[in-house]
Amino acid sequence: MQVLVIGGGGREHALCWRLAQSPSVTRLLALPGNPGIAAVATCLPGSVDDIDHIVAVARRESVDLVVVGPEAPLVAGLADRLRAAGIATFGPDAAPAQIEGSKVFSKELFRAAGVPTAAFECFDSSAEAKAYLRRMGAPIVVKADGLCAGKGAIMCATLAEAELAVTQLLDERAFGAAGERIVIEACLNGPEMSVFALVDGETVVPLPVAQDHKRALDGDRGLNTGGMGAYSPVPLFSDALIEQAIETCVKPTARALAERGMPYRGVLFGGFLITDEGPQTLEYNCRFGDPETQVLMPRIEGDFGEACLATATGQLDQVEVRLSNKAAACVVMASGGYPEAYATGLPIGGLAEAEALDGVVVFHAGTRLVDGQVVTAGGRVLGVTATGDDLRSTVARAYEAVDRITFEGAHCRRDIAWQAL
Repeated sequence: MQVLVIGGGGREHALCWRLAQSPSVTRLLALPGNPGIAAVATCLPGSVDDIDHIVAVARRESVDLVVVGPEAPLVAGLADRLRAAGIATFGPDAAPAQIEGSKVFSKELFRAAGVPTAAFECFDSSAEAKAYLRRMGAPIVVKADGLCAGKGAIMCATLAEAELAVTQLLDERAFGAAGERIVIEACLNGPEMSVFALVDGETVVPLPVAQDHKRALDGDRGLNTGGMGAYSPVPLFSDALIEQAIETCVKPTARALAERGMPYRGVLFGGFLITDEGPQTLEYNCRFGDPETQVLMPRIEGDFGEACLATATGQLDQVEVRLSNKAAACVVMASGGYPEAYATGLPIGGLAEAEALDGVVVFHAGTRLVDGQVVTAGGRVLGVTATGDDLRSTVARAYEAVDRITFEGAHCRRDIAWQAL
């Protein structure tokens, strides 16, 4: 196959890294890619939001499969356009991609399908939303309907905070069209579990469970980020609990989408809160997570390209997806100041020295090449990933690699996998 990967972050580097090792993949392209991806694929210019250009490139390059990394182009209909052009695509059409693109759509789907989730109601009227808040009290969660770059869910400890959130979303349009409708849902307590599964419309094949760290600082303190690291497996969650999440949440969701005439083809990434009543569905993403993908890909064995094509073409039941027993840990090295203001263009040193360590690969998340020098180009710069026989030694190896990499202002969390260790 000739495969085109859409995206240029750490998630896409991990996908390209795994696809490059697939016997079925004879040529690998990435749009736009990054300096790390360039080591395993041919990078092509373009924007992930330029659907016309992506379709034209896929046709021009005669690709057999497109693997879409980010959610925004999927929600905008990229997969629909590619499939209409006769190109197999790993990623859902726009209709089922609403599972991430619209909180109202997803919560109403859960309700209709009997998928366990927090009690909720949907609103487009500020007055009605605030009346509901006064009946329900706090703590409570207010969510914008659409995509908000991970900032659309507001945890409100008090009624005043919740009313302010409603005002900001519905009256002040803080997130524009994405906040024209909102979901207000009960606040649940318990550990959060990330579950990934390949879905080809009917067949559901679970992938390894991972856990990421959203807060910027050790001890889960500081501001929320896109993710400061991840690890897999997660000893906190038993095989029986993971199976329960798949059987009671993931499979009914995939079945409900198919029954609505919108079969889901791609990866379903579910976030579940583990309560006394079992897993409760928080949300789904219509793509792989970042930085979870950086620890999932090292744990997938065999021909991942074949599995992606089977997912895209409804033949997932005809391939074997083999998983490794090894552990994987990813430590994100971020720019100074992230997730707030930060500088870019700073030279990065020690990449080769880090990857010289056994079992270590450094995934590029926010980098670019300037006059032959890799420099910083984002908030999350690198995902330093290690694999090994046990989690403790694997985490130690990842930090050994981190300590070989330098750039001005670099910071990372030093307690990745603390809940397991």
